[in-house]
Amino acid sequence: MLTRVVALTAGLAGAAGLSQFPEFSQQYQQRLGGAVDELSRVVAEFDADAAAYGLSREAALAQLATGGDFGAGRAETMRATVARYDRLRADLAALEAAGPFARARMATRLTDREIAARTFQAYKPALPLTPQGLSFALVGFAVFGGIAGLFGRLARRLFIRRARPRTST
Repeated sequence: MLTRVVALTAGLAGAAGLSQFPEFSQQYQQRLGGAVDELSRVVAEFDADAAAYGLSREAALAQLATGGDFGAGRAETMRATVARYDRLRADLAALEAAGPFARARMATRLTDREIAARTFQAYKPALPLTPQGLSFALVGFAVFGGIAGLFGRLARRLFIRRARPRTST
């Protein structure tokens, strides 16, 4: 009986948790789009400034890096900004091309710490009434409930064997 209660509880917890993934990933994707838009503006402005002086992005970064400690630091910051922009833009393109079930397989595209933290801070769990949310809830219930039930049965077998008194004949 206790095994069934634990399995049911774990299943319900898994259902509640996993059912939130479609909405969380959608909100993450929205924030990711905003970050890509803003980084696009920053990179485009830098490229336009470089072009105004007849320089490519790399030439402008190299020239900036030779401008003392501040210039070198600013060049490194801009390189990191461009690299983040490229990474986030690729993540956004992949997520936009994927549906909610495919996004679950692309969890590695939801890993920008800053965006994930801000998404989590603003996220409010909700009852999943979409087909995707219900599907994730069913999978969460089956997986977590099944695992808890399996461990419960395994533990019960181990403890029951040890608890049985040995009879001597």
